[in-house]
Amino acid sequence: MQRLPAPSLYLLFAGMTLAAAPHLPRLPWWIALLVVGLLGWRAWVVQRSISLPRRWLILGLAFTTLAMVYLHYKTLFGRDAGVALLVIFLALKLLEMRSLRDVTVVVLLAYFLALTNFFYSQTILTGAMMTVTLVVLTTALVGFNAPRRRVRDNLKTAGVLLVQGLPVMLILFLLFPRVQGPLWGLPQDAYAGMTGLSDSMTPGNISSLSQSDAIAFRARFEGEPPPRGRLYWRGPVFWDFDGRTWRAGLGPSSQPYRFEPEGVPVQYEMTVEPHNRQWLFALDLAGQMPPNAYGTSDYQLLSRQPVRSRLRYSMHSFLEYRATAGASPAELDYARRLPPEVNPRARELAFRWRSESRREDDVVLRAVDHFRNAGMRYTLTPPLLGTDSVDDLLFVTKAGFCEHFASAFVFLMRAAGVPARVVTGYQGGELNPVDQFVVVRQSDAHAWAEVWLPSRGWVRVDPTAAVVPMRVESGLAAAVPDTEPLPLLVRVDASWLRQVRFSWEALANRWNQWVLGYNPERQREFLHRLGMPSPDWQKMATTLFWAVGGIVTLIALFVLRRRLSKDPVQRTWLAFCAKLARAGTQRHPSEGPAAFAERAGRAHPARAGVVEAIAKLYADLRYGPQRDPEGVARLARMVREFRP
Repeated sequence: MQRLPAPSLYLLFAGMTLAAAPHLPRLPWWIALLVVGLLGWRAWVVQRSISLPRRWLILGLAFTTLAMVYLHYKTLFGRDAGVALLVIFLALKLLEMRSLRDVTVVVLLAYFLALTNFFYSQTILTGAMMTVTLVVLTTALVGFNAPRRRVRDNLKTAGVLLVQGLPVMLILFLLFPRVQGPLWGLPQDAYAGMTGLSDSMTPGNISSLSQSDAIAFRARFEGEPPPRGRLYWRGPVFWDFDGRTWRAGLGPSSQPYRFEPEGVPVQYEMTVEPHNRQWLFALDLAGQMPPNAYGTSDYQLLSRQPVRSRLRYSMHSFLEYRATAGASPAELDYARRLPPEVNPRARELAFRWRSESRREDDVVLRAVDHFRNAGMRYTLTPPLLGTDSVDDLLFVTKAGFCEHFASAFVFLMRAAGVPARVVTGYQGGELNPVDQFVVVRQSDAHAWAEVWLPSRGWVRVDPTAAVVPMRVESGLAAAVPDTEPLPLLVRVDASWLRQVRFSWEALANRWNQWVLGYNPERQREFLHRLGMPSPDWQKMATTLFWAVGGIVTLIALFVLRRRLSKDPVQRTWLAFCAKLARAGTQRHPSEGPAAFAERAGRAHPARAGVVEAIAKLYADLRYGPQRDPEGVARLARMVREFRP
């Protein structure tokens, strides 16, 4: 077995640990324990200089863990199962690493393991950590190939190699054809864990989102953003109620997306984070359709494909409008439906309002006044509700979150014969003063009601604003007591901490816009500016070939020139060879210093001893573990004094 240098082995262990560490919280506990044990086993082998385990033991562990991964994930394919197998097999490979060839295989697998971290996260921190991992692994690889060099020298060489690769990386980033969706091509588990609004609304759905400060989307306005109280970002609309859960139902769509705009539109640009659903977001009410999207009669914006990558689109919206679509007799009848024999007290209250009112507008005002004056309490942790959930909220607990109030309000309207529906989305947003983007987080998720009034069309009514106006005007943190659980930075008042957060999120936004947001559309725009108005794969492949070839050629010429100009030992040796060439002894390109010295000694027997001494000193300085400055000076003096 070839003896491998211990410093490089420990660097390899460190690089593998950095590549695997972000995966460990996502893997089953037994995999994390197994990997730590295998790394410790190999380190013990290095420390004690003992033999590696038998191959039959490694094969037994491999097949056992393969079966356990299958039992855990129910498959051996996909992102999660594939990463688990890669982590295990890479750790097992350490126990049969005996030669430089095995080392090369392990380092290449570790490179790929580092790449798999981007399957889960593509943030700046992930990129920085994987860059450090790349440097450590490359330093280890250099060390295995130059075992006598110091680690510091190997680190410098690794850094030079990686810097030389940066231009090629940039060319590939700009010109390699972009693809939509995940590179690993297994969508069944590629989008797990995405947070956001659901396709149904049950008490607790939206209040659970209030615990997340993850960004849902960003918006950049032309000019001053509207007041916070006007920022209603429309999302899914729910029509069907079974007594507890609201769903889209039949999805009324007999009429097109149509409304009568009033006033001046608001211009802005949206950057929506992936959420694996089809709905898009816009200020209520959107005046245009994003690319590859369509509008429904209840004013939802839907993408033709699930939003599985960050999406940018320009929009304009009207804050004042008259919404008249989705109001056919069948649709209005659908908007009055209620499950039978639930919430009798709420039905009785709504019936009394209707009998005492002349118009639907009066019923709506009575309901708003009830929510404003009934002593309702806004809380993130409301009491559990029974079968008659609306009755319990209105007359017993009187405590809820926005989805409780919106659900109860729509129920009351329908019980009074007024067509109504639930609208979910986000309300508010925080202006980042660093980059002037309005940031809307999952904690800004909200639900409100829409009622149909014959004289005005569909009208937004927010019962939460009646219960606690501060929620709409100042945000969630201002609306709930200090004892309510909220993300730390949603409530914190420290100005310096908020400034740090603003700066970091502005930097992350630039990363998202210019690196992660470099999609096929932006690549086509870039290539169009380069003079390719209609780029296809043949043109892109040709451009990529010549660009990479040119960069590699320039780097090679630069390295050769730098090596020849800055290496005094090589420069002195070439001067020595030139002297002998002028005396009739030409060195062959494939001839090493020892062979050349032997042939030159036979051609110049009187100087054979000096020729051999110069060649030996050159070989020691050029290929030895360390370069002695005094030896370099002595070589230069001997060549200078040499006369063939």
